[in-house]
Amino acid sequence: MSKSTAVSKGSPDAQHGGRLFQWISGIVLTIGGLFFLLPFFWMIMSSFKPESEIVQIPPTLWPSHFTMQSFKDLFQNMNFGVYLKNTLIIVLFSFVGLLLNAVAGFGFAKYDFKGRNGLFVLVLATMMIPSQVTMIPVYLILNAMGLTNTMTGIVLPGFVGAFAIFLFRQFMSTIPTELLEATRLDGASEYRIFLQIALPISKPILAVQAILTFIAGWNSFLWPLIVANDESLYTLSVGLSLLKGQYASNYGLQMAGATFMVAPVIVLFTYFQKHIIENFSISGMK
Repeated sequence: MSKSTAVSKGSPDAQHGGRLFQWISGIVLTIGGLFFLLPFFWMIMSSFKPESEIVQIPPTLWPSHFTMQSFKDLFQNMNFGVYLKNTLIIVLFSFVGLLLNAVAGFGFAKYDFKGRNGLFVLVLATMMIPSQVTMIPVYLILNAMGLTNTMTGIVLPGFVGAFAIFLFRQFMSTIPTELLEATRLDGASEYRIFLQIALPISKPILAVQAILTFIAGWNSFLWPLIVANDESLYTLSVGLSLLKGQYASNYGLQMAGATFMVAPVIVLFTYFQKHIIENFSISGMK
């Protein structure tokens, strides 16, 4: 009895070694985190500095005079207001596509139709093809339809995604079929079952996909750059690349543009990272 207790509790040396390893790991990870955080902190602080303070030697980490002039110049000297509007339009329609992904995932999970498994395999197969490979064919199709250099052509290819369909299908497969059948017996339509039963139950994975959808839409760069010839259709990422070329020597403007682009994503991911990791784990296990 005493032997089993000793084995279960472990020796004092083993417990001390485990705590020491945890402390060392924590210190190393903290130092590494601060090391990677420093460039972002420098970028954000520099966006509030006057140009003379940014280029001064020795450099200062904290601004001696806070100013919003660089952010004002973004919207006065650049078309960042237009870029922001276009980016928000892409994000908005991406959320509409998110609902379509949920519908597709629910169909694969809870409806038995001919060719379901084969069709789902085809959906998964598209995940194995790099997006760069399909860009030219998609561009040629949109060009034949007269959708190049339009907001529709920018939004349409990213409306649905195989990865989102896969996640919804994995999660919705765990919804009890008996619950759906009982709802049908009560006279509920398929639309009501999806909107009032399946979606509320799928809130965890829906929240994760909403975050990832926002990040993807907010950071959209390559496809808008290819499709749009008119600057009035550019996104924030494309505008930031123009900023580097047109105002290469204006470091304050570049820092403000990068901060405006990166800060929302950092805040969003930092706040919701626990939910993202947890729900990815849940979907993987299911």
